[in-house]
Amino acid sequence: MQRIAIVDPTESTRESLRTLLLGIDFVWLEAECARYEYFFEVIQQSMPDVAIVALDANKDRALQMIGQLSVEYPKLPVLTISHDHQALLQSLQKGAKYFLTHPVGLEDMLAALRRIQGENGGPVEVQSGATTSARNTGASSMIAVLGSRGGVGTTTLAVNLAATLAADPTHAAALIDLDLALGDADIALEVNGFENISIADLARNIERLDMNFLRRAMAKHEPTGLAILRHPLEIAEGGIVHEQHVERILNLLKISYTHLVLDLSKCLLPTDLMALRMADIILLVAQLELASLRNVVRLIHSLGGEENLADKVRVVINRLGADSVEEGISLKKAEEVIGKPIFWQVPNDTKPVIGARVAGHPLIKFAPKSRVQQSIHGLAQALYGKPVTAGADGKGSKGGWGFFGKR
Repeated sequence: MQRIAIVDPTESTRESLRTLLLGIDFVWLEAECARYEYFFEVIQQSMPDVAIVALDANKDRALQMIGQLSVEYPKLPVLTISHDHQALLQSLQKGAKYFLTHPVGLEDMLAALRRIQGENGGPVEVQSGATTSARNTGASSMIAVLGSRGGVGTTTLAVNLAATLAADPTHAAALIDLDLALGDADIALEVNGFENISIADLARNIERLDMNFLRRAMAKHEPTGLAILRHPLEIAEGGIVHEQHVERILNLLKISYTHLVLDLSKCLLPTDLMALRMADIILLVAQLELASLRNVVRLIHSLGGEENLADKVRVVINRLGADSVEEGISLKKAEEVIGKPIFWQVPNDTKPVIGARVAGHPLIKFAPKSRVQQSIHGLAQALYGKPVTAGADGKGSKGGWGFFGKR
């Protein structure tokens, strides 16, 4: 049973919220409050499993109270509700972990509460056939793609993984190019809608950044529906973007997209480290050659200096079978060297990869039946705990139940 306390000064919406919660069989409405200034005392007395805060009656008071709760009760899950996307973003910055947008439906509430249960040690209750958009529940997932060195295919993998996720009509996926100096994700895809806005422009205007401004910056690849936030237009503009900018932009994107794929630089800049901290999973791309594998070891060791970062890493071997990069190193030997199992293998399939890049199309549109695209599709399935389609893993790849399953 999940014990919940709610606060909403507006009687009509508080009544609707109460009615919604009373209709959920695993919820116990422990307390409700009509004043933000009294809710802290309500929490002290009732000690609920979840606090639900409706923001719209008085956003400033609500956010102040959330900040106080996050300091005094850092482990208490706080779920916020609002019509205002900017208010929801500010609530996340104050310490809330989950959000719902008005109007709140039963499936949205169920999905949010089940997610809270699962992430805070409670049993996850599963309802067959329920499909709820992460844009309404705060259930967005974030994958950071990091290369072990230049030229291992990091951007190619990031672009095509993002396009594969976006092609699913139940997803809303975005690709963020965080290689601030030499990024080229926008070259790999022919897109319309760029208004000469890059991540550097968002950083310049971070104080007035809202959903409308962000949507203008996102170009769209119409055939797949993938949205793209591109790197700065000028190399010198890379210095404008700081880690706090990245944090705010990604938090805002999480409200609108179910899947975010981050194409990082090779330098482990503060902006990259922020992205790695925020990511749910880190794909570390390597090839079967000594320099690449040595850097895998170095990177895992470096990430191990921060709590939980190394645990997120999944090693992906790219261009498996390419004579030009393999130096007599077997997969078994590579695993022994890096001290970690290889999560996935992408076969060498040069012709469709080069052809897709020249054409400005992702593999899922240019060569959907190619071995490399079938492998990337299998990777997307494995990351989200889905059974891997037969043959999707190329030359004997290790797939499995990656994202929240087997590690």
